[in-house]
Amino acid sequence: MTETETYDVIIAGGSYAGLSAAMSLGRSLRKVIVIDSGDPCNLQTPHSHNFLTQDGSRPADIAAIAKEQVSRYTTVKFCSDTAIRGYKDGTAFIIETVGVRRFAAGKLLFATGIRDIYPDIPGFKECWGISVIHCPYCHGYEYRGKHTAIMANGERAFHLVSLVYHLTKKITVFTSGEPLFTDVQLEKLTEHDVRVITTPVTEILHNNGYVNGLVLQDGEKHNVETAYAAVPFEQKCAIPAALGCAFTEQGYIQTDSFQQTSVAGVYAAGDNTTMMRSVASSVAAGSFAGAAINRELAAAAF
Repeated sequence: MTETETYDVIIAGGSYAGLSAAMSLGRSLRKVIVIDSGDPCNLQTPHSHNFLTQDGSRPADIAAIAKEQVSRYTTVKFCSDTAIRGYKDGTAFIIETVGVRRFAAGKLLFATGIRDIYPDIPGFKECWGISVIHCPYCHGYEYRGKHTAIMANGERAFHLVSLVYHLTKKITVFTSGEPLFTDVQLEKLTEHDVRVITTPVTEILHNNGYVNGLVLQDGEKHNVETAYAAVPFEQKCAIPAALGCAFTEQGYIQTDSFQQTSVAGVYAAGDNTTMMRSVASSVAAGSFAGAAINRELAAAAF
């Protein structure tokens, strides 16, 4: 039988939110295990922006520095593995991994992120996070003034246009189908010379992940230098759902102001809880989650 390793807190996910929480807990001398598969959603993103002291750094470099610093706290341990099963056993939560390890703790933190679901368009995956982007705050400055595509429809597309328009006036919306804009939105787009093209995009032309054009179903090519895309996602980890955690209508894990889920003792932080996908917001949420967990542990023991 696999031996059960016992900790104060199990953190599933060792990227920015998970490492930030681990640092908060390690500084409070909590016994913590961080389980991480080493497969973050921004694996191929070359630069991180809008994060003080790290603007322009590679996301992987930020994570490496963070892990090295967290590793200095001797009560924090790491497990290079993937959590695949979780359940409650009396007062403890049990997490089992692909590598047949089993951990027990009174508190759980899921910082497991999300998985983007790419459209079946050649070139999309290769460009995602490089020049096909999701957030003007993270990447918009680098593409200011460039010919820009918005690959989205309806409210999401209109929202992106309104944000990106301050960065570039060279915007074309590609809805890949019947446009879902209100009459007022269409008037606004026309007023600002934003063209709407309904013919589906069938290929993204690029050079090592950097967009240089879109090919449409009718063979027409549009020379653009970047594209914003709204893509669906799924939770990377199924354990929160199995434990009974509530989710928002958008598919994020529901948390309160202390990063507590609907299940007592279970917390979540990072991209799996919010549409604000950035290193800075994940670090902030993880740090707060760690403090909130420590507060509960301290109150129970005092």
